[in-house]
Amino acid sequence: MRRAALPLLLLALLSCDRRGQPGDGPYDARVREAIPLIEESTGLKFKTPPKLEVRSKEQVRTFLLTKFNEATPAEQLGGEELAYKLFGLIPDSLSLRPFLLELLTEQIVGYYDPETKVLYVVEGAAEDMAGMVVSHELIHALQDQYVNLDSIQKAVGNSDRQAAAQAVMEGHATYHQVKISLGGADIATRLPGGWNAMRDMIREGQASMPLFSTAPMAIQESLIFPYLSGAEFVRRYEQYRPGQSPLDSLPVSTEQVLDVAAFFTGRDTPVTVTLPGARGLHEQVMGEFGTRLFLFQHLRNNTAAIGAARGWDGDRYRVVSTPRGNALVWATVWDSVVDAAQFADAAGEATGRRYRTGPPTQSTTGARTYTGVSRTVVITPHEITGRSVVLYVDVPTGVSPALLDPSRITLGQ
Repeated sequence: MRRAALPLLLLALLSCDRRGQPGDGPYDARVREAIPLIEESTGLKFKTPPKLEVRSKEQVRTFLLTKFNEATPAEQLGGEELAYKLFGLIPDSLSLRPFLLELLTEQIVGYYDPETKVLYVVEGAAEDMAGMVVSHELIHALQDQYVNLDSIQKAVGNSDRQAAAQAVMEGHATYHQVKISLGGADIATRLPGGWNAMRDMIREGQASMPLFSTAPMAIQESLIFPYLSGAEFVRRYEQYRPGQSPLDSLPVSTEQVLDVAAFFTGRDTPVTVTLPGARGLHEQVMGEFGTRLFLFQHLRNNTAAIGAARGWDGDRYRVVSTPRGNALVWATVWDSVVDAAQFADAAGEATGRRYRTGPPTQSTTGARTYTGVSRTVVITPHEITGRSVVLYVDVPTGVSPALLDPSRITLGQ
């Protein structure tokens, strides 16, 4: 899923009729109150005063649609839609672009734009919601003075790395927003119910949005991920690296966001996978989080999905056009032979359930072929430069699964 552009645009959005310096507008008192609290909580100082502008809801909606179109070209989102459907993450009947645009603008309250360096607030927004949004987006404005948010939003080529960076930004803002609301106390001890209560709070806040509640599971989880898993990452950062800022050292994969050992007690940098031949219709990285989503979508067992995705060490997928329809080829790299085998078993079970196949046929090389009514999936273990690799190929019935030569897949750091 496109986990990077949307979250920054979704949780909080705002509007103003005039440009003004802090001190003369309807939200300026909140800004003045929030700035010292944010600086104390994050340990970072604003280098320049944040600029705040109020706009009508329709003005902000138009502004956000323009930003969305700039950040997500139609060709790119069209390719992602093809991939999500081939992975079975969204229904074939869903047109992704109009759905995401409506989802994006469902409840507009405010938005910080890293390109113009302006915090936009919606005129007439509910007082309690506007207060939360101003605080959250002010933290984004502060982040932008230490990290180039605009470059993160516009980064292309590795959506998993982009999602990891976005999780830090949203998690950092969410964590400190809640911490400030608790008077600066530790969330786990001060908030009734501890960290689990915060997780529930984030989920309930998103689920209260009518259109969001109807979204496919993968879209919901992709949009919640930066806030929920990102906030947990920032909390762990305070525990493992007290006095330091998570903005100083961003994770490079969702694996590093999710797993303590991948970032804090070690540094598991993912392998870069390069597929041979033409790029096809679309090509991207799923990451550990995306791999979890795929497995959970079809297994409906969270423990099994998490367990089978753990050990991920890199991947690349490609959407390929064939005379009988689109096909998918997905190469995943694993920490060990055992991890690769666990993923292959889970992916096989997911395939059998999804396409209602019988038991797979197995070749002497270990390739397992699952044959459904209209699709054929081949899952094959490989060893490439000493690394355990699993090749997953999903093709229309009657199409050869030999979409690329596995021996020409290259792995690097």
